[in-house]
Amino acid sequence: MASLGPSIWAVSDGRAGNAAQVRALTAALGATSRWMKIAHIAGEAHRHEPLVLTPRAPWRWLPADRWPSLLHALPKDQRALLTPPWPTVWIAAGRRSAPMTKYARAASGGKTFTVQILDPYVDPSNFDLLVVPEHDAVSGPNVVRTVGSPAYFSPEALEEAAQAFADLADETRRSAIVILGGDSRVHTFTNAAADRLEGQMRALAADGWRLRLTSSRRTPVPVAARFRQMAGDIGAAFWAGPQDGPNPYLAWLLFSNAAIVTEDSSNMLSEAAWHGLPVHIARLEGRADKFDRLHDSLIQRGVARWFGGQLDQWSYEPLREADRVADLIVEKLLERYPPPSFSGSVKAPDWLS
Repeated sequence: MASLGPSIWAVSDGRAGNAAQVRALTAALGATSRWMKIAHIAGEAHRHEPLVLTPRAPWRWLPADRWPSLLHALPKDQRALLTPPWPTVWIAAGRRSAPMTKYARAASGGKTFTVQILDPYVDPSNFDLLVVPEHDAVSGPNVVRTVGSPAYFSPEALEEAAQAFADLADETRRSAIVILGGDSRVHTFTNAAADRLEGQMRALAADGWRLRLTSSRRTPVPVAARFRQMAGDIGAAFWAGPQDGPNPYLAWLLFSNAAIVTEDSSNMLSEAAWHGLPVHIARLEGRADKFDRLHDSLIQRGVARWFGGQLDQWSYEPLREADRVADLIVEKLLERYPPPSFSGSVKAPDWLS
């Protein structure tokens, strides 16, 4: 059988935000221009579905480098997933997945190239590559620091969204996507925050802006219901799930001219920035130093500004951090697995140069 190329295991602890970053980096690595460079690698243990590993207490309370009897931290049906043959590349995100990443590296005899996303709160040397946002302030020789979170949208997904929602294109250039987050450990979508944001959006609609609102899993139900009602009042679009029809999220990003994003999610901010949209950060209640650093990094790069009720339009180089990290992974893999040499009348294709 012909080689399928390197095998990649996408691993998360089941948390939606962590899984999204793993998906983004895995998809970026699988882009045709990159995959052709590493397609000569004969991987084993190909998987078409991500691995969701959910360690139990008390293991998940311990630092990632101090887990005794690691496999017993997992439910019994998940333990069988961590057996050879091991993949060429392991990509995981979140503190709770870090011990499994360390385990895979050791169990494979160092053959599996391990990539850990987000600060695992252990020495970066436990992994081949550690990908952390700048606002986590982690450094080391194998650490890649990103502005915001890795985000990625494939050309195929963009084309599909553009065709499915072609009617959303707006020649007036006065369309804005509004991405609502919610409650977290440090932020709260209070009534006061909702009052402020609703008033601002009603004013924008009255000024001729076409608004497209979407909520997240963390948006409190009363808040989502409130903004759904508001959307109906002002003629805006609202999507919260399949009950509202096909998901227009990617098309809204593609066909909008500005974005309003609540301050609580690095992923949501980074997805808007991937498209080069002017990102207006809407305040909730609460703060944390790392989020202050995140917001500052986006503002200093020219990606974002604080939302004060008005929508501005400006341009910047879209934030493509998943692409940058994927390029580095390809570089590291080619060091381990040099591509076949071409000689004589055979010319190497452009993507190997």
